[in-house]
Amino acid sequence: MPGLDLLSTFVEIYRCGSLSAAAERLGLSQPAVSGQLARLEDQLGEQLFLRSRKGVTPTAHAADLAARIGTHLDELRAALEPSAAGAAHVGTVRIAGAGELIAMRVLPTLAPLTTRGLRIHVTLGLAQDLLAALSAGQVDLVVSSIRPTQQEITATPLVDEEFVLVGPPSLARSVDSARLAADPVDALAHLPLVAYADDLPIVRRYWLSEFNRRPPNHIAVIVPDLRAVLAAVVAGAGVSALPRYLAEPALSAGSVELLHEPAAPPLNTLYLATRAGALVHPPLALVHDHLRSRAHSWIAL
Repeated sequence: MPGLDLLSTFVEIYRCGSLSAAAERLGLSQPAVSGQLARLEDQLGEQLFLRSRKGVTPTAHAADLAARIGTHLDELRAALEPSAAGAAHVGTVRIAGAGELIAMRVLPTLAPLTTRGLRIHVTLGLAQDLLAALSAGQVDLVVSSIRPTQQEITATPLVDEEFVLVGPPSLARSVDSARLAADPVDALAHLPLVAYADDLPIVRRYWLSEFNRRPPNHIAVIVPDLRAVLAAVVAGAGVSALPRYLAEPALSAGSVELLHEPAAPPLNTLYLATRAGALVHPPLALVHDHLRSRAHSWIAL
């Protein structure tokens, strides 16, 4: 089993995003930090970081390991240093993401941390706008539906969300099953669409992924909240592609039905995005690790 010194060094590298920054925080030389990382990777039999001129990028194994041990190491450090006890729990973390995901998954996951003194400030919006706000230092963490490309942002895969194509029973009955099997775009073309935005971000992705074509359908409703999209679909305004976690209660209740069952469901990866090196701040690291370690329990995401 790796020693605590190696694991502590690993967590510092993960949070700092570079060997040199981790060495500075630990009061060690960079060669010493590199040596400790090499020993840990040798003991685990896994590469933990990809090196580049920009610093280090954690592998998926490294992200999982950091989520499992980071908070525990912080708590052990606090126990050994009473003056630092609770520091990770006290402070404000500015998180951002899509309204429905924040409301239905993120806030319920983070709520227990608020009883220990953590304050959460939420900003809702579109992923591109929120990532720009992250770059500008206006938020601390974005739960993003797109992978960031900005050099100053570090992104960790969080969980895959599955999309389903649903409509109210009245419209579902209007789809001819034989035509759907032979030419799904044509079979679905008469159905009005309910979408999140004018460019049909999720609906377009579903059509391109499953049918290799853009939807030719008439657009009935545009509303920038997926909960409202679902409400409009349930009310009979049209059909839409939605994350399964959002549509599942309505599917179970029979108020919407699946219009198409793909051989492999279309998926989209959600990311936890922070500014490079920002995870050295204990409250942000706590939120990041908490989300990362518990996202697996987000049933049907």
